[in-house]
Amino acid sequence: MRETNREWYFAERPDGEPTLDSFEFREGDVPDPRHGELLVRVRYLSVDPYMRGRMRDAESYAEPWDVGDTLKGGVVGEVVESESDRYEAGDHVTGNGAWADYAVLDADEAAPVDTSVAGLPAHLGVLGMPGRTAYFGLLDAGDPKPDDTVVVSGAAGAVGSVVGQIARLNGCRVVGFAGSDEKTEWLTDELGFDAAINYKSTDDYAAALDDAAPGGVDVYFDNVGGPITDAVFRKLNLDARVAVCGQIAHYNDEGVPTGPRKLPMLIAPRATVRGLLVGDYVTRFEEANERLRGWIDAGELEHRETVVEGLENAPDAFLGLFSGDNIGKQVVRVSEE
Repeated sequence: MRETNREWYFAERPDGEPTLDSFEFREGDVPDPRHGELLVRVRYLSVDPYMRGRMRDAESYAEPWDVGDTLKGGVVGEVVESESDRYEAGDHVTGNGAWADYAVLDADEAAPVDTSVAGLPAHLGVLGMPGRTAYFGLLDAGDPKPDDTVVVSGAAGAVGSVVGQIARLNGCRVVGFAGSDEKTEWLTDELGFDAAINYKSTDDYAAALDDAAPGGVDVYFDNVGGPITDAVFRKLNLDARVAVCGQIAHYNDEGVPTGPRKLPMLIAPRATVRGLLVGDYVTRFEEANERLRGWIDAGELEHRETVVEGLENAPDAFLGLFSGDNIGKQVVRVSEE
């Protein structure tokens, strides 16, 4: 064990896009777990777009951070001290913990990690919150049918890349939007998407959709919002379903963005728009876990993690989400396995 514990704190609320000024690195004592808790040596931590909302002093589905709070999110690591009969030292677990070398987790809320299926980083991605979000968001909110055309924005990210593959496994035609040629090639060449659009090099999203989805759009899984969503809404088929998972294009907006009014576009196709939060499915998490593990084990579901080395670089990894640095899930390696 290290003799001290390095930890990231929330230093100030950002105006617009966050900068490194919002983060403070401190060094202190390794915490002691209390009854029912685990002291975990963090191997990897997760950075996720929803964390931008926690930086605002406003009510949201995720409780805002107070200035001075320890930054927290998904972590996976090894138990070094257990005050619970559920786990013992040496077990690998995942849960919600500090951006730190060592995190204290509630044993009742931690989950065991099976490294025989996939490595530790995957349990923060395809086998963690993003994978479950993709599973329930597409299958419940999107309700895909065989031969449907499914369009995914943010398709090369942690959620979108899984959404597209599950859609393909359900017999759908899949089109993804992503932000580089490397990403679009990954989607089509490795993940089996039927078409992919580089939104950074495409001037006319509507024309690109006409080519990629000539039959229109039956299901739209929206991680992004903005002009991509404006274009997709004009292509919705009769009884189309829209699953709204994220709006990363607007997370750094300080005012209310204006643009095309989308509600009239839903009338003729009688489309359904549904927001989703993965926490609503907590009683069904094991269902998703089993299906996702099964697809991975069968070689039917690919996953990829972009690993940023070093706890000291965790803020850079988070900020990189907004410039599209990652392919698949963005994680930080805190310590060697």
